[in-house]
Amino acid sequence: MRIDVLTLFPEMFGSFFEASIMGKAQEKGIVQFQAVNFRSFSTNKHQTVDDYPYGGGGGMVLKPEPIFGAVENLVSASDRPAASPRVILLCPQGEPYHQRKAEELSREEHLILVCGHYEGYDERIREHLVTDEISIGDYVLTGGEIPAMTIIDSVVRLLPGALGNESSAITDSHSTGRLEYPHYTRPAVYRDWAVPDVLLSGHHERIEEWRQKESLRRTWQRRREMINPDKLTKAEKSWIAEFERET
Repeated sequence: MRIDVLTLFPEMFGSFFEASIMGKAQEKGIVQFQAVNFRSFSTNKHQTVDDYPYGGGGGMVLKPEPIFGAVENLVSASDRPAASPRVILLCPQGEPYHQRKAEELSREEHLILVCGHYEGYDERIREHLVTDEISIGDYVLTGGEIPAMTIIDSVVRLLPGALGNESSAITDSHSTGRLEYPHYTRPAVYRDWAVPDVLLSGHHERIEEWRQKESLRRTWQRRREMINPDKLTKAEKSWIAEFERET
């Protein structure tokens, strides 16, 4: 996979691309990263990328020329000419980001993420250039760099070979449609708090059942809207009845 980020602050991505899972994935050749300053695609001698909005109002608006120029340059220079990239605009107005979207994007060959600043984007960028608009939450940030890092992290960890344990991404919270079950490690007893006996039993079927039940319990307690009553098994319905009695 190739991931390009269009930003006015490419220096923000240096350590991010080199550290932890991102760095290891790049070393293995699983993903290629590039941060591009779209200011260099400005069409005026002062390299301005924003201007006052038509009709008046506060704030500045990103001009279309630098963004179009940067995306078109990346596409023409791509070593995957047959694959059209997904061009993603990071924007508070965009589709709320979720795990299913991360899984969808992880199947692409080329992602281009556009990090905005100022008041907003010229509307022609939305209408004629981007394929997706994504928001990571109902709040406003200074720019799109942190949302871009969020999307990149969530996508790269899903790529085959990126994680040391391939099952980790599969069992993550939200990947299964439920929140993940609790985890424990050594010591077996810490300050009189003991690890559940079933996890020490070595009985794999009982451990798997415990994990499914605790995953459902945590989802029921914290994100009940994620549970579809029509898709519950008989055992899951009985567990929820047990949770209700306990409550």
